[in-house]
Amino acid sequence: MSDLLTTRPAGPSDAEAICGLLNAVDLIEIGRPETDLAAVEADLNHPDVDLARDSWLAFEGGRLVAYALVWADSGPGRVDAEHYALPGHRAAAVRLLELTEVRARELAAGAPRASLRIQLNVESTLDADLLPGRGYRTVRRYQVMTRALEPDQAPPAPPGGLTLRSCDGDEAERRRAHTLIEETFAEHFGHVDRPYEPWLDHIDGRGLDWSLVWIASLPALGDVGVLLTRDDRTSMGWVSHLGVRREARGRGVGGHLLRHGFAAYAARGRSTVGLGVDTANETGALALYEAHGMALHYAVVTWELAL
Repeated sequence: MSDLLTTRPAGPSDAEAICGLLNAVDLIEIGRPETDLAAVEADLNHPDVDLARDSWLAFEGGRLVAYALVWADSGPGRVDAEHYALPGHRAAAVRLLELTEVRARELAAGAPRASLRIQLNVESTLDADLLPGRGYRTVRRYQVMTRALEPDQAPPAPPGGLTLRSCDGDEAERRRAHTLIEETFAEHFGHVDRPYEPWLDHIDGRGLDWSLVWIASLPALGDVGVLLTRDDRTSMGWVSHLGVRREARGRGVGGHLLRHGFAAYAARGRSTVGLGVDTANETGALALYEAHGMALHYAVVTWELAL
């Protein structure tokens, strides 16, 4: 009786317990806790999530052992989910997968080629046979990369004619950053074209420090690149988006933006900066990051289930 499995929806007041669970998973998978309470709270308060129908907590013997959240803000037929479970609690992991899949089919509403995607660490706490046994397949691999920063790291000298400006002046600059990100990421796997307001919700942009977002310009081409970073993680500064327009690639714009970000975060007292990269990215992003001293922290894979 003490190991009775129970489930219920999550609520905003569960954020600390969920954060604790995710950090317990982090400790097993990557060796240290890296989930921040603010990130969990943002997920639970996302405008596209109905917690009563889109979230679940699983308890065994009164102990929280698994958590799942599902949402559909990426267009018809695309459903995404988070799923975390402590090792040794297979029944709880399976039950939350069942609930997630049922809800995903409701959200997909019969759209053609509908799918559910879940990103998990390559060293996931889930039993290795669990997802393949339910029909999931891996469709993408990503690396989370980090680089140590020197306290006295100087800002880089720009390539000829290149200038940077931050986006903390007015909304027009923020909208320009949005346009550049949409254009430069348009061909990336899984990218979803979002209008400005939904995009702000997607990136939690209303709480973003826009002084840490920069646009790069060249005299003959105008605005050619964008670097969107955020300083709201406890463990490191974070590069969320780095994009360069096709006609400006190969001119050192991406490398300069990256080095500028390193110097900016070193000046803020950060010791580490990190980012995530699709290892199959066709723009050479992985090679760029490796060339600038970034190294593998951990890897995740995207699992997909046809609905």
